[in-house]
Amino acid sequence: MSYKEEFIELFNKHVHRQGAKELLEWLEKTDFFTAPASTRYHCACHEGLVMHSISVFNVMVEKHFDEEKDNMESFAICALLHDLCKAEFYKVSTRNVKNEETGKWDKVPYYAIEDKFPYGHGEKSVFLIERFMRLKPAEAVAIRWHMGEFDGPWGNTVSQAYEKYPIAVKLHLADLESTYLLERNTSAVNKK
Repeated sequence: MSYKEEFIELFNKHVHRQGAKELLEWLEKTDFFTAPASTRYHCACHEGLVMHSISVFNVMVEKHFDEEKDNMESFAICALLHDLCKAEFYKVSTRNVKNEETGKWDKVPYYAIEDKFPYGHGEKSVFLIERFMRLKPAEAVAIRWHMGEFDGPWGNTVSQAYEKYPIAVKLHLADLESTYLLERNTSAVNKK
C-alpha cells in the first residue's frame, strides 16, 4: 500500500465530519501526497509530508490514546492534518555542489520554500482545514501549537493551551518523536 493509500484509508476510517470528503478532494489537487515534510531535516524527500503525517498519527495513537478520555476522530484530524500548511509550500530547485572526486561543480536537486500563502505554520493549517471542515476548539489549539515553543515568542500562551487541551500536548509529543527519532534517515530529495 502506498503512503497516499494508507493516509486516505486512515482518514476515511476515522474522520466522518461534514466537509471531510471535500477536504480530501482538495488535498488530492495539491502536492500534499508528493511534497517533502521539510527542506533538509525530517522526511525531506518525495512523499515525505504524507509519510510524516502517518508517522505522527501512529505515534500519537500508540503512545497517547486513552479510550476513556480521547476521541479517535480528533486524534486522526490533528495528526494527519497538523502540517497541512506544507501543501503547496515547497518546490524542487537546483544548486551547485562541488564533486569531491572530480573537483567539478554539479547541479543537484534540493527542496526550497516557496510559500504561496504566508500565514504562519499551525495557524495556517487550522485556516486551511476550516475552509472545509469545522474543528473543535481542542483540535484547533492542538494543531496551532503542535510545534510548541519552536513556533515563535508567545510567552506562556502555549503553556496555557497545553494545560487546557491535553490533546495539544499529545500531538506535540508525537510530532517531536516522529521528527527527531523515527524520521532522521529520510532526508534525501530523491529517496523513495
